[in-house]
Amino acid sequence: MATQLTIFYDGQCPLCVREMKQLKRLDKEQQIAFEDILEDDFSERYPQVSVAKANTILHGMNAQGKMLYGLDVTHAAWSLAGRGWLTAPLRWPLIRWVADKIYLYFARNRYRISKLVTGQARCERCSLD
Repeated sequence: MATQLTIFYDGQCPLCVREMKQLKRLDKEQQIAFEDILEDDFSERYPQVSVAKANTILHGMNAQGKMLYGLDVTHAAWSLAGRGWLTAPLRWPLIRWVADKIYLYFARNRYRISKLVTGQARCERCSLD
């Protein structure tokens, strides 16, 4: 099956890479492509994606070329992996606003949070393999 979603993630964030690994493992149909925004040739391959902006909020692009951001990317990815029911409440109208604010806090502080959760703030280049 063709790629339905491309996720642009921070390859130096241990928590981010951990989530990408889970998604990759669960994506049996290989509908999700994973692109590290810190790869040397990223800007050449994806000139429409600002690395600076993608470093502040998760970016994704669906099969039609529409950009998605933050928890919309997360929900789309987990839905493709068959686990959208876990993230669906984050997109419900009454919860969405609060969830988005919490996500933005996480995104700004992901290295500190990674240090608390994994013992490692950053990795030189975490691998999805």
